[in-house]
Amino acid sequence: MYNPQLPTDGHSMAHDAAFGPGNQAFAKAPEHQGNQRIRHLLKCFGLRTSLIRLKVIDALLTAADNGRTLGVRGVHSHLLELGIPLSFLSVREVLKRLCSEGVITLNNDKSYSLHEEAAKVLAAGA
Repeated sequence: MYNPQLPTDGHSMAHDAAFGPGNQAFAKAPEHQGNQRIRHLLKCFGLRTSLIRLKVIDALLTAADNGRTLGVRGVHSHLLELGIPLSFLSVREVLKRLCSEGVITLNNDKSYSLHEEAAKVLAAGA
């Protein structure tokens, strides 16, 4: 009789399982800590957390750490490079919303950066 809980290839599940006791499959990824800071930032500004907001803010922070600024096209390209298939319009709308809520600012050169109040929130959470 077939038992779906038993392996069918002749190997024991205990040795083949990816989630054995010695494996760190559920260990926190290094970026998770950064995501927690961004989640806290969004919460402080009364915004819900979404993947696109996390990634957009992370892209802006990464660019700032590298001494660069990003506009809508730069953020969109960065997200596509990360394998996050979002439309240009979606990225633009998220940037506009984050701007209107005071999380980021639109600079004179059409690039975006973290608002100084948002930077203070991130610094306090670090």
